[in-house]
Amino acid sequence: MNRSLRAARVATFVYFVLDGTLMGMWLVQIPAIEQHVGISNSTLGSLLVLLGLGAFIGMQVAGRLADRVGTRVVVPAAGVLCGAALVLPALARDPWELAGALLVFGFGNGCLDVSMNTHAVHVEKAYNRPVMSAFHATFSVGGVIAALIGARATSAGLSSATTLGIAGAVGVVIALLPARSLLATTPAAPTTTAPTTTASEPPTTGQLPADQGGKRRTPPTRIWILAALALMCMLCEGVANDWSTLDLKTVLGASASTATFAYGTFAVTMTIGRLLADRVSRQLGSAAVLRYGAAMGAVGITVVALSPWIWMALAGWALFGLGLSGCVPQLFSAAGHTDPAAAGTNVSRVAGLGYLGMLAGPAVIGWMTRLVALNHTFLFPALLLVIAAATAGILRSGTGREPESESEPELAQRA
Repeated sequence: MNRSLRAARVATFVYFVLDGTLMGMWLVQIPAIEQHVGISNSTLGSLLVLLGLGAFIGMQVAGRLADRVGTRVVVPAAGVLCGAALVLPALARDPWELAGALLVFGFGNGCLDVSMNTHAVHVEKAYNRPVMSAFHATFSVGGVIAALIGARATSAGLSSATTLGIAGAVGVVIALLPARSLLATTPAAPTTTAPTTTASEPPTTGQLPADQGGKRRTPPTRIWILAALALMCMLCEGVANDWSTLDLKTVLGASASTATFAYGTFAVTMTIGRLLADRVSRQLGSAAVLRYGAAMGAVGITVVALSPWIWMALAGWALFGLGLSGCVPQLFSAAGHTDPAAAGTNVSRVAGLGYLGMLAGPAVIGWMTRLVALNHTFLFPALLLVIAAATAGILRSGTGREPESESEPELAQRA
C-alpha cells in the first residue's frame, strides 16, 4: 500500500470528523440561538426546513462539480464554506436573517457531505476493499467532539457567536490542511458497462482511472432504487434521532435521565457497527450487510414497538442501531462505484433523497401518532426495513466489489 493512498484515507477521515463536528456544534447551540432570536419552537421547526433545503441543493451542486473538476478541489472548498457559514446563525437578529443563515450553512454542509463521500468512494476503489463504513463512524465521533466542546463553552459562559465563530475558524483551517493529501482524481469518460475491477486487479495509482468507451449505458433505474433504499434507511435513523427518548418517557414512563439512554444506546451501537461493517462486507459482501442489517434493524424496532419494559426497549434500540449501522454506507458506496465518471452525481442523488428521508421521518411519525400510539408507529420503519432487506440484492449488480477469497497474509498486508 503506497504512502499517498494511506495519506488520502487519513485525510478523508479528517473531513468526516470535521463535518460531524461542525454539524454537532450547530445542534448543541440551537436552544441558545432560538432564545437569542426570540422565536417559538414551531417557527424554529419551519426554519429548519430551510437547512434541509440548502443541504439538498448543496448536495446536487457538489456532486456535479466533483465529477467535473475533481474531489481534490471540491472537498476542501466545501469544508471552508461550511466552516465559514457556521457562525451565521449565531449572528442572526431576526427570523429572516436566521432563515438566510440556515440556508447558507445547509448548502455548505450538503456540499461537504457529498464531496467527501464521493472522495471516500475513490479511496475505496483504490484500496479495492470496503472502507466506507469506517468513514461514517468517524462522522459520529465528530458529534461527540462537538458535544464536549459545546458543554465546555457553555460552562465557561461563552456566547453562541463566540463559540461558533471560533469553531468555524478552526474548521476552515482544518479543511485546508489535509487538502494536498486527497487523491488527484480526474474526470473519467462514461462507462459503457458496469465497472469490473476485481481483487486481482487493484489500481496502481491514487488516481481514478479513466474508463474507455463512449455512450453511458448504466441504467438510471438502479441509482433511483439505491436512492429509495437510502430514503428508507435514513428515515429510520431520523425516527431514532427524534423519537427514541420521547418513546421511553411517554410510553414506558421512564424518568428524563433514563429516557436519554434510548438514543444513547442507539448511537453507540451504530458507531460500533460502522467500525465493524467494513470487515463484514469484505467477507460476506455489501448485499449481505444490507440484507441482514436491515432485518436486524426491523427486529430491533419491532421489539421497541411491542416492549412493555424499559430494559427491553433499550435492547431494541441497541439492536436497531447495530442493524442500521452498515446500511447507508453500502448504498453510498454502491452509487459511487456504479459509474466512476458520474460518482459524484450518483452519490448526490442517493444522499439527497436519503437526507430528505431523514428529515421526513420524524414528521411522518408525528402525523401517525394522531391515529395510533407512538410506539405502534414504529412498525412503519420496521416495514421499510423489511422491504430494504428483500431488495438488498441490487447491491450485487454493477459494483464490482463483492468479496473474493483472500489469504490471511494478503489481508494482513492490506490492513
